[in-house]
Amino acid sequence: MNRPAISSLWFRISSVLLSAVWDGPGNRRKLALALAILALLLPAATAKSPKIGKDLDTKKDAEVDVIVQYRVEPTSTHHDKAAKKGGKRKAELKGAKAEVYTISAAAVEDLANDPDVKFVTPDRVVGANDIYVNDATGAVTAQSYGWDGAGIGVAVIDSGVSKPPDLSSRVVYSQSFVSQGADEKYGHGTHVAGLIAGTGKDSSKKYVGVAPGANIIALRVLDDNGVGTDSAVIAAIDRAIELKTKYNIRVMNLSLGRAARESYTLDPLCQAVERAWKAGIVVVAAAGNNGRYEPTNGYATIGSPGIDPFIITVGAMKSMSTLGRGDDKIASYSSKGPTLIDHFIKPDLVAPGNQVLSVSTKGDSLLEKAFPANKLGAAYFTLNGTSMAAPVVSGAVALMLEKTPSLTPNQVKARLMKTAYKQFPASSSAVDPMTGKTLTSFYDIFTVGAGYLDIPAALANNDLVATPLTTPLSPRASYDAASGTVSMVNGTSLVWGDSLVWGSSLVWGSSLVWGNSLVWGDSLVWGDSTMSGFSLVWGNSLVWGATTTTFSIGESEN
Repeated sequence: MNRPAISSLWFRISSVLLSAVWDGPGNRRKLALALAILALLLPAATAKSPKIGKDLDTKKDAEVDVIVQYRVEPTSTHHDKAAKKGGKRKAELKGAKAEVYTISAAAVEDLANDPDVKFVTPDRVVGANDIYVNDATGAVTAQSYGWDGAGIGVAVIDSGVSKPPDLSSRVVYSQSFVSQGADEKYGHGTHVAGLIAGTGKDSSKKYVGVAPGANIIALRVLDDNGVGTDSAVIAAIDRAIELKTKYNIRVMNLSLGRAARESYTLDPLCQAVERAWKAGIVVVAAAGNNGRYEPTNGYATIGSPGIDPFIITVGAMKSMSTLGRGDDKIASYSSKGPTLIDHFIKPDLVAPGNQVLSVSTKGDSLLEKAFPANKLGAAYFTLNGTSMAAPVVSGAVALMLEKTPSLTPNQVKARLMKTAYKQFPASSSAVDPMTGKTLTSFYDIFTVGAGYLDIPAALANNDLVATPLTTPLSPRASYDAASGTVSMVNGTSLVWGDSLVWGSSLVWGSSLVWGNSLVWGDSLVWGDSTMSGFSLVWGNSLVWGATTTTFSIGESEN
């Protein structure tokens, strides 16, 4: 119901009320009826449009930057409508059928009333999530077979990439989507790029990335402090799609994100990564570093765009300072599923992310100045977080695509998940360096997904989904209140239902999926001490409240 209609109805009801009052006590029935109708209408008159993000306060007088997603390609007519409401056009997100406007928050309701408008969100703040990679993933083994990602383009959407000796020959394109230039000043993007394609030139090839032959397309969306916006990330994603053929961009790494605010079907970041996925680019995103969120024991803290069921979402493991993976543990800060709004099972897999060494900016970045103890000489630097785990997977994808260029994003995701290492303990503990508390992590499907990245196994696998277009969407988790259990639900479009090749026990392992697709029994994970967290995850989903969460560098764990 639009505002004029509500106003007209309000006028008529007001007349009835006034008439009832003036007619005296004998007309109480008319008064009661009018009050009842008014009570039903008041919420409709004051509630925010369902086409507006929940975190956009339309009662404020201040101007806000908003992303308006249209159902059609926006035209001058749409711009004129926004201008009449005081909106100033800030940027065009052509691939998204979206525009960025600066407009009074109070005028957003009127803007959303346009039937051509699909959804309106704030231009939200995103932040960095925070190889030398140990051979837990088999990267060194894979390189010994001759695979190094040669010819594969990897779009690194981050804080920019500098060109120290380890990366100078690998960065083939740079562009900035922030007010500063393309040069790295934060230190995050260079570290990420080094994990993917560092050549080890500054270390006599001792510290080498997973795919040192891959090419880096550096698209800067985070400023000198590691902060950016949805619109900048979306613009960079669409630019990568445009450059796909020119630079053979087959992989996209997003070691950044923010809190999930709505379903992935409406989230503009998720819609952007899906466009890349459907354009033939394997999208890899960090899960986030909110695994220590106490109210839910870290569950339901996966950030956007990692909540999207198409893409590959990666959590972080600790190498425990050893070369093998047998003693590796999950990092307690690694965000866990299910996704907050849609309850998808995430992360999809995990990879090394704690105390990971990679290329530095030669001491000229904010992170290196803030953490000088993390430096190894002038050329290398240690960071922690799912930001570091995601590029390890991106490098692995580059190797897979070099070996088999015909693989689609769907086939890559399915192979990585099926071949992931699945031998985990039931639980492990770590001390939170910030609080001194001992934290217990359980190795359930919402913590480690389908398992630990195993590059040689992924390269050796020849299994294909039924057709290249079959989509291995991350399954949903469904809660049965009667039994207090949670089960995996595979939609009809998923590949996981084929028990011969892609069955649940093959993809997630018998230790992660119990019996008839049961993934969460009331005594298996939560126990009595965390049932309040359980109700938050499966109840009204108000896990993060009104806070704005951006991903950060994870706290180091030994």
